[in-house]
Amino acid sequence: MIKYGLVCDKGHTFEGWFKSSDGFDTQKRRGLVECPHCGSIHIDRAIMAPAVARTDKTPALPLANEGEWVSSSQEMTILSSEERELRAKLAELRLEMIKNADNVGDDFAEEARRIHFGEAERRQIYGQTSLDEARNLIEEGVDIFPLPPGTDHN
Repeated sequence: MIKYGLVCDKGHTFEGWFKSSDGFDTQKRRGLVECPHCGSIHIDRAIMAPAVARTDKTPALPLANEGEWVSSSQEMTILSSEERELRAKLAELRLEMIKNADNVGDDFAEEARRIHFGEAERRQIYGQTSLDEARNLIEEGVDIFPLPPGTDHN
C-alpha cells in the first residue's frame, strides 16, 4: 500500500491509500478519487517531503502489528462494488453529456444567460459556477443541470 498526500483543484489537502501508483492513476481516471472537503474529483498528488534517515538515537514509534487498525486523521470511505459501479456509470454519463458541448469554464453563468436570452447561439455548454449563481440562474428560468461526477478525459 502507498500513502499519497493529495490536493484538489480548490487547494484542499488530504491523504489517500492506494494499492500502487497505477491504482491511484486508474481510480483518478475513473473519477473515484474525491476531495473529502468539497467533493471535487480534480485531484493531483501533492508535493511530499522525502523520508530522511534520522541521525539522533531517539527511538521511532513502533509500527502496528499486522491485522491491527491504524488510526488516521482523515476519514476514509471504502466503496462497495455496487457504489464503484454506480460511480463508473455516472462518469460515463458525464462523458456522454459533454461529448458535444462547449466547455465555457468559469463563464458558465454568463454564457447560460446569454443563450437563454437569445444573445448567443443556442448550444450545449458546461462549466463551473458557484452554488449561489446556479440558484440565481434557476430563479431566472435558465434551464441548467449539474453534471454527474467524473473526469473529462479517459
